[in-house]
Amino acid sequence: MSGEVLSACLFGVPGSHLNLGVGALRAATLGGLLAREPQADITVFDDGWGQRSGHAFVGGRPVSISLAGARHSRRYHRPESYLNMRVSAALGGFGNSGVARIDRADVVLDVSGGDSFSDIYGEHRFRTVAWPKRLTLLRRRPLVLLPQTYGPFRSDRIRAEAAALARGAAMAWARDPESYAALGELLGADLDPTRHREGVDVAFALEQRPPDQPALETLERWFAAASGPVVGINVSGLMARAEGRAQFGLAADSAEVARRICERLLDEADTRVIIVPHVRTPQGTDDDTAASERLHAALVGRYGDRVTVSPPGLDPHQTKWVIARTDWFCGMRMHATIAALSTGVPVANIAYSLKARGVFASVGQERHVADARKLADDDLLDALWRSWTSRADTAVELAERIPVAVARAGEQMDEIVAVARAERARRGAGARR
Repeated sequence: MSGEVLSACLFGVPGSHLNLGVGALRAATLGGLLAREPQADITVFDDGWGQRSGHAFVGGRPVSISLAGARHSRRYHRPESYLNMRVSAALGGFGNSGVARIDRADVVLDVSGGDSFSDIYGEHRFRTVAWPKRLTLLRRRPLVLLPQTYGPFRSDRIRAEAAALARGAAMAWARDPESYAALGELLGADLDPTRHREGVDVAFALEQRPPDQPALETLERWFAAASGPVVGINVSGLMARAEGRAQFGLAADSAEVARRICERLLDEADTRVIIVPHVRTPQGTDDDTAASERLHAALVGRYGDRVTVSPPGLDPHQTKWVIARTDWFCGMRMHATIAALSTGVPVANIAYSLKARGVFASVGQERHVADARKLADDDLLDALWRSWTSRADTAVELAERIPVAVARAGEQMDEIVAVARAERARRGAGARR
């Protein structure tokens, strides 16, 4: 096996074409890996069917990768079913192409959607993110948990299972100090600082890429018409729904606050607002598109073309390009706000959980997290306005802190690739004996 290209698998990024946060995790991971190993044989396990070809962008250019389906599915006869993969794995990997790809991998990377290694979204979601980890450990391949959050866990049984999976990983990275503390609490005396590491969200290293035509021309014309600051705003369809408000115990009506902050900003004659959906799931319960269109409809009659919606079809690289051109950003989706943070754009997060606070704290910006579970509408609006009016000082802070965070994202990828290279060398040496 000596001299063969490095082989890697990536799990935990289903629906990345619909959820740009998950897409950012996938794109940044693939870009970082391929920048270091341009010839790497990479398989991304997604929620599609069968084996397919795909691509990732590195330096703005597409690079070929492989795609393979993997699902928590009741179609047990299908090779994409995790149960089918589990039976195959127990039989030595016979008859399942997905297990075969795991077997030949030098490293299996798993990001759990960034924040799904938990049971707060239900046991089914936890089972979906646990399956790849279980299969990897069963097949004795090096498992690397990419920077993510750990917990919280409501069930002691699931918490014990999560601890066992993290304990078995070759490396487990947390994406901020609070997440690392949670990982330490999960592992207890088994925490090993050489394997269990604090890092940063991989999306800090996501490359920007200009949109394709004709969207690029439309956006450039709209940005060029600005005579004052441009504000970006992301409205979460999940938080805007009554069911979402009840699920997360929100005190504030985030959609109403979004409208009010936009009106307050647009009442300053030279301000422009671009609304940036980050989850596009047609007919989905958490789709941002309908919430974005409602916000636009509420504003356009009064403010005309000073308010617009980011065009559909943009990938995570291109959406980051849009966000990077704003002067202040307000987001409900965490990875929309990471796109702002990582490009030095002052940003406020309207939060529905603790996960954003840790990521913002990693770059000294936790004061810009406004907790919609605790703040009523007026208080939430005041918090956003303070963030807006302090944007000049925030920009100075970010200019100092973000290069450090981006460098850390690169350094952690260096260490992750080193694990894969070491395994490649070990297997190569074994084959020569």
